Amino acid sequence: MFTRQLADVEKTDFFVDWGNGTSHRLLTSQDGMGFTICHTVVRAGSESRLQYRRHLEACYCISGSGEVEDMTGAVHRVEPGTVYVLDAHDDHFLRADSAGDMVLVSVFNPPLKGTEKHSLNGEGGSAY
Repeated sequence: MFTRQLADVEKTDFFVDWGNGTSHRLLTSQDGMGFTICHTVVRAGSESRLQYRRHLEACYCISGSGEVEDMTGAVHRVEPGTVYVLDAHDDHFLRADSAGDMVLVSVFNPPLKGTEKHSLNGEGGSAY
């Protein structure tokens, strides 16, 4: 058994600024649990096109609000108490409302190495 604090992660390479927010990679592949847990902050007013080609992801909103849009144009509202699940390596847009940051608990399977970063400059969005 072990514990880990956000403040401790901030002193490591597992605290990642991914472009439109930050991610505390609380559990990574090196922990041997078979999944990753992240405390993810999505900056207010931001829009990111994302895709995880090698990972499935579920995100549970704990504060703030926004939306996730799939590539068919279906928009799903995200607010505290909402989980959204990317169960098919879904290419998607993630948006945080301008009123404030959106905070998510993100779970990845298989686990992340922990230092992956998005590249939000390309036309097709970021993928890893």
